[in-house]
This record gives sequence, C-alpha cells and structure tokens, in this order.
Amino acid sequence: MDELIEKLKKQLIEALNLEEMEPEKIDPEAPLFGEGGLGLDSIDALEIILLLDKNYHIKIKNPAEGKAIFYSVGTMADYIRNHSVSDK
Repeated sequence: MDELIEKLKKQLIEALNLEEMEPEKIDPEAPLFGEGGLGLDSIDALEIILLLDKNYHIKIKNPAEGKAIFYSVGTMADYIRNHSVSDK
C-alpha cells in the first residue's frame, strides 16, 4: 500500500478527532466531504489546510483549488507529491 496515503489517513484521524475510525477503513478514493465518504464539513477543511501546512509546508490559498485537492485521501496524496517542499 502507498506509504503517503497510509500516513495521511492516520494524520486525518488524529487532526479531525475521528477516534472511532480505523485507517484501513478509509477508502483512499472515497470522497472526504458529503455523502458516501467521511462526511467532513467546512471546519474539517480548515483543519486539513492546517495539517498540510504544518506537515508538508503546503499552503492552500484558493478555496476552489482546495475542493479538488481535498476530494479524497488519494487526491491529497497526489497533490502533496507534486507540491511538497519537504519530505517530512
């Protein structure tokens, strides 16, 4: 399994206080927001922005861009691979 995806799952669970969620139960291609996924909301999006900044030195400035990046754990991992300035 992809190391970055597994790391992101754990970071999301911790950052969003999803204690009842197991990393292996998160489908990397499932939507993070709305129906059918984790059901995250706009407050969670702010936490994800902070997570990306803190752990990967990635700043999301355009909310429309964030919507595409945060679609799923897989899309976040792809964005990090392409934009991270650190291997943290």
